[in-house]
Amino acid sequence: MKRVLVTGGCGFIGSNFIRLIHDERPDWQIINADVLTYAANPYNLSDLQDSDRYHFEQVDIADGAAVKTLFENHQPDWVFHFAAESHVDRSIHGPEAFIRTNVMGTFALLEAARHTWGDFQDKLFLHVSTDEVYGSLGDTGLFTEETSYDPSSPYSASKASSDHLVRAYHRTYGLPMKLTNCSNNYGPYQFPEKLLPVMILNAAEGKDLPVYGDGKNVRDWLQVTDHCRAIVAVAEQGRMGETYNVGGNCERSNLQVVEAICRGVAAYLKVDAETILNRIIFVKDRPGHDFRYAIDSSKLQGETDWAPSVQFEEGLQDTIAWYLENADWIEQVRSGAYRQWMELNYTERQEA
Repeated sequence: MKRVLVTGGCGFIGSNFIRLIHDERPDWQIINADVLTYAANPYNLSDLQDSDRYHFEQVDIADGAAVKTLFENHQPDWVFHFAAESHVDRSIHGPEAFIRTNVMGTFALLEAARHTWGDFQDKLFLHVSTDEVYGSLGDTGLFTEETSYDPSSPYSASKASSDHLVRAYHRTYGLPMKLTNCSNNYGPYQFPEKLLPVMILNAAEGKDLPVYGDGKNVRDWLQVTDHCRAIVAVAEQGRMGETYNVGGNCERSNLQVVEAICRGVAAYLKVDAETILNRIIFVKDRPGHDFRYAIDSSKLQGETDWAPSVQFEEGLQDTIAWYLENADWIEQVRSGAYRQWMELNYTERQEA
């Protein structure tokens, strides 16, 4: 049985990934290592607690000694590294946590793998990263695996640093690695500080819908299960030492996304869409807000059997339904700290 270590497995993408591989890879033993920060929720995987193929360890990946013990105790064959501080606005207000987790945490994992794995036979370190490391596109063009890095925020700079570390360990030590850079994910279990859950919940609850700047910034949207399947495809079919971009081939401006959410929530609740659309407001833009991201996934699609399968309109409606039908989960994550964060980042911007 293959032993796989998933870091950050209680977060949004990590928990969706663990659900997928638990269901579809019955010969994989899963170790979930997560420090349980504000955006991690063990409740996401509560139904797996009694599974004999799932084990949870509360571990801070930036603690080198703890990570070394984790590797020694569980002897993972493959590592899927999701753990990261990931919210751009939070990185602007407090960059130190992003350097600690995203850079030093990745370093600790690489060191543990290098010293534990011996001859690296049948081993793999798969590092999950973001398209934000590439910076900003203009009106045309796509990010490819050869696009130069040009990060704009402390978050994207910390992820770029971790990407370079992973590649350096492959080139210097021969550590078996693969790397993915993905576009914006959406779907169930996403902490309600990101665009889609914020807007879905605000739209349903009669609150304002704050959009940064003029709303024209463009992102490529990828349904989270599509992303998770891409990671499995890279692990099983991709070439060692290679980078693969993962995108949904679905460019939308932020304003287009918010308007689609308004219409989707209105349809779900059977109310007039204009009532919700009229609550869209424009707030002060974030510093260094990249204009456009767009991913070229042709390398991934050419070398594996993966392709995005969920159309945005379908995936968005499913996502809206999930958030509006899972009130218990929403209540769990809506802590006082979350409300304070929303106050800082949206109410104060509206007043600026």
